[in-house]
Amino acid sequence: MKLEMKDSPGQLVAALKPISDVGGNIIAVIHQREPDSDSDTLDVQIVLELPEGRLEKLKVLLQEQGVRIQRIGEERLLYTRTVIMIGHLMHTDLSDTVGQIDSTGFAEVSELSMSMPAVNDRSSSRITIKAVSKEDMAAALAILRRVALQKSLLLVEPLEDIA
Repeated sequence: MKLEMKDSPGQLVAALKPISDVGGNIIAVIHQREPDSDSDTLDVQIVLELPEGRLEKLKVLLQEQGVRIQRIGEERLLYTRTVIMIGHLMHTDLSDTVGQIDSTGFAEVSELSMSMPAVNDRSSSRITIKAVSKEDMAAALAILRRVALQKSLLLVEPLEDIA
């Protein structure tokens, strides 16, 4: 789901609580507040699992919280690849790196785990990308290669065997 909500304290929690209330399981939340944005709203992407038949109730509960659903969809991303990125990930705007994949419409970062030894040291991140097709996965990986080159990041790819 991609949600739009007011950019004010407590709104993210208000958006996540209904998911729990309907028995959902949150897998990932992607959110970056832009401090110099003039907008009074922010976008949040949520990857979640819901029991059968609970989606309509979740939509109602989110609407009651003042949260607008921008996009919702079932699993359509069938191809998965996992890569490792190493470098100054936070200093080079990790949100931008993820956003360049997520904004394609054919691929998304579905999992991200990160190790940060110290503020000024290099960090490493395990990134799982899902895409609609093999061709779309190749395009998403090409985007990630370009971003890694621009930001002087080391990209180790993919961790799975390629068929």
